[in-house]
Amino acid sequence: MSQAIVADADPAQRGAMLLAGLDLLDQGVTVFDADLKLLACNQRFLQLLDFPPDLGQVGTPFEAFIRYNAERGEYGPGDPAQLVADRVALAQRFEAHDTERMRPDGSVLRVRGEPLPGGGFISLYTDKTEQQAYERLLQQQKQDLEWHVRERTAELEAANRQLREADAANAQITAALRRSEERLRLITDTIPALIAYFDKDHIYRYANRGYADWFGRRNEHIVGRHIEAALGSKFYAAVVSYVDEALSGKQVTYEYSMDKDDGSTIFARSTLVPEIAPDGQVLGCFVLSFDITEQTQTQAALVQAQKMEAVGQLSGGMAHDFNNMLTVVMGNLAELRSRHQHDAEVLDYLDPALQAAERGVALVRRLLTFARQQPLAPCAVDIASLFQDMLQLIRRSLPENIELATVLPALPLHALADPHQLESAILNLVLNARDAMGEGGQLTLAASRITLAERDSELHLQPGDYVRLEVRDTGSGMSQDVQLRVFEPFFTTKRFGSGSGLGLAMVYGFARQSGGAVRVASTPGQGTVFSLYLPLTLPEAALTGRLNFSGKAGGRERPLVLLVEDDPDVRRVVRLQLTGLGFPVLEAESGDEAAVMVASIDDIGLLLTDIVMPGQLDGRALAQHARQLRPRMRIVLMSGYDEAGRGAAANFPKLEKPFTPAQLAALLDEVMLCPPQP
Repeated sequence: MSQAIVADADPAQRGAMLLAGLDLLDQGVTVFDADLKLLACNQRFLQLLDFPPDLGQVGTPFEAFIRYNAERGEYGPGDPAQLVADRVALAQRFEAHDTERMRPDGSVLRVRGEPLPGGGFISLYTDKTEQQAYERLLQQQKQDLEWHVRERTAELEAANRQLREADAANAQITAALRRSEERLRLITDTIPALIAYFDKDHIYRYANRGYADWFGRRNEHIVGRHIEAALGSKFYAAVVSYVDEALSGKQVTYEYSMDKDDGSTIFARSTLVPEIAPDGQVLGCFVLSFDITEQTQTQAALVQAQKMEAVGQLSGGMAHDFNNMLTVVMGNLAELRSRHQHDAEVLDYLDPALQAAERGVALVRRLLTFARQQPLAPCAVDIASLFQDMLQLIRRSLPENIELATVLPALPLHALADPHQLESAILNLVLNARDAMGEGGQLTLAASRITLAERDSELHLQPGDYVRLEVRDTGSGMSQDVQLRVFEPFFTTKRFGSGSGLGLAMVYGFARQSGGAVRVASTPGQGTVFSLYLPLTLPEAALTGRLNFSGKAGGRERPLVLLVEDDPDVRRVVRLQLTGLGFPVLEAESGDEAAVMVASIDDIGLLLTDIVMPGQLDGRALAQHARQLRPRMRIVLMSGYDEAGRGAAANFPKLEKPFTPAQLAALLDEVMLCPPQP
């Protein structure tokens, strides 16, 4: 959003934008004015301290929060009134504070408050539970390592005493020591750890085989050399501060990453333990490192999965609401069109509106697909035809300094995918490539057939035939760190306001849901290649055409219909459609109300109910209840939220919102043709 738009927004809108921004923080935030009344807080604050939503209202006194905590035992034993008074008096001093508090549930909160100019204060609430657990783990690892170091130091001191006492048998002792060192090296070369030692002059005096292999060196290229000479200036610059701190007598633990020659990145955690002489002089440092590449990748995958799940839930809830709104819009427009079907001037306005609503239906279905709450509609997609259809749109999206080329095989290729989602995925990749070529370049769309003889562990693809679609650019490229995060939701390298960070995440979700995968290969300054893998299939006929808004029904019986829908606007539209088809209609706004009507009105022959409703009975439970109470009653479910239509609801016919009168008539005709289920 531009600065001008924010400036023109009214105060309420700016306040809403501020609160929305605060809700994206991982920390809880509160702002109280000089009278200790709440000016603003985010949802994270209410979640961290388990406060009810009504306390988050603007104007809530500070005392209300303290009293709520005191009454539920948050501050321990004592008179609640006195506990409240003490804390309110402390807050009225408006002094900066930074404290940690353990809650009754065992979690640890850090509370940092700062006074504001003119009175009031702002406070930040941070959950320190996991951090403190991690610090305890590090402390335990530190103690274990110190124990091993002390044990080894004791062994070395004992060996030194034996050498001094057995000077006469020096030759025999030297041979025994050589054998001991060989055994020690055999042990250290065998254990899965990276072990080394360097002296106070940064010269390596020991390195086990694992340490040398980790850096792609031979042992003789490390031992006896300075750290910078042995491992390179880039690595030395990254760790020299830790080395200097360890040589000052402090134990140091740090993590680092390193790029290998094959383009991959590996991660390690190192601990430097200083060797301190009896006189207090630091002689050198022991190095104990572990390969944490797999752990780091697993954590990154878990974080990405959690983000995808959160975004998916948000998209699903939004799509559900849009489906209800589109049901009202399409229903009313369709009825208006049927009443003015011979008025060309009116149709000039109605038809574009209906077409826009139809596009809205497609957009909502794509949202639900991204949320994994709407099944894809895969079919055989002719890649050459798809590219041809998209070229005009793509060329319009590219500046004149970008050259567009396509590379297609001689034989036709058909991918098994949802064509709309595939178009969106390709367009996302094209726009991403365009943004990477600010000074111009070449953009290439390529397609080929590949066969995997065995499972691809990196892409998680099973053996078989696939279509590989490539979007290549000659742009700025990406670093290895960016490539690791490029498919994360909301991650973007574009300037603020230029991208949502969802485009590549949606491509990733579409590819995985379609049984395929997506891969990125990039070199800074040399361009990027995104490869989209989709299952290969044979061509098949596909149905095409727009939605029919005629709403004509056959000559079947018209039983009394019980319409159950909590949204009054949607209920009105569906009622008008039913009565237009000749059905008598009763209405209920909840499953609980409908259950009473089913039990008391024998003439109800058909139950048409929404699935997601408030109350004790949702649509699924109501359908089961009606089937048990009246086995011969016909039942149809309707919902724009596919996730809610699974499970028990799968046994009943379902009408997906939004629907046209023709779709409603067709399904009811089909239901009336079938005998009632006993």
